[in-house]
Amino acid sequence: MTLFKIIRIIILLSVFVGLAFYAKNQKLKSRSWTEPLTVVIYRMNGDNNSRAVNEYINELDDSVFEPVERFLQKQSEKYQLIAKQPIQIRMGPVLTVLPPEAPLAEQGYAAIIWWGLKFRYWAFKNAVDSESNMRRIDVFVLYHETVKGRSLQHSVGLDKGLAAVVHAFASIDQDQQNNIVIAHEFLHTVGATDKYAADNSALFPVGYADPEQSPLYPQSKAEIMVGRIPLSETTMRMAESLDECVIGQQTAKEINWLPADE
Repeated sequence: MTLFKIIRIIILLSVFVGLAFYAKNQKLKSRSWTEPLTVVIYRMNGDNNSRAVNEYINELDDSVFEPVERFLQKQSEKYQLIAKQPIQIRMGPVLTVLPPEAPLAEQGYAAIIWWGLKFRYWAFKNAVDSESNMRRIDVFVLYHETVKGRSLQHSVGLDKGLAAVVHAFASIDQDQQNNIVIAHEFLHTVGATDKYAADNSALFPVGYADPEQSPLYPQSKAEIMVGRIPLSETTMRMAESLDECVIGQQTAKEINWLPADE
């Protein structure tokens, strides 16, 4: 092996070690809950610069996202966090450069890893904020026109990088359900995992808001990492707002609101 190759390997190893250390430190700080995390929401037009979407996102203000703050504050009370307010949301600027499109699951793990690297670089370039990102979550919301029967691309939250991409409908009538998706993806960035099966049904018991309820059905709330309320063994409905959602114990453990062994 030549000296040049040895030096190159040493440099690459040093970079990987540095990134691993940074990611570990970022994870510890973002999940200490000693003070509020800053959540910055960036608005984007996801429909080829649609005029209707532009009008909608330009009229948005911080009040639209206040239910997300209230939800996390209310849910945190039963877990007695040091920080009485887990997050503080503020709006970033409207962005015109869209993030790289996420691959489909069937494209394989390598494609997902490559997308993650490209997305982190894109987020670094476009999250124009001077604050340290050790305690900042960047949420990039791509808004789309509301069309009957339309389904949106899957949203994604990354715990390595503290960033999320949310696909949402540009409609006042959809604001509350958009907030459910924002809260769900935010929780992914701090370690929460999905609690539903491949058919989108809630996993028992971790995907149920009250798994000890008797009789078990119908449930009255949705676990936020499911977003759907089980009404029977075979039926469920979407939660209409964060008022119909809870953070269950398993999710609380994953985000360090409860010790893992409780």
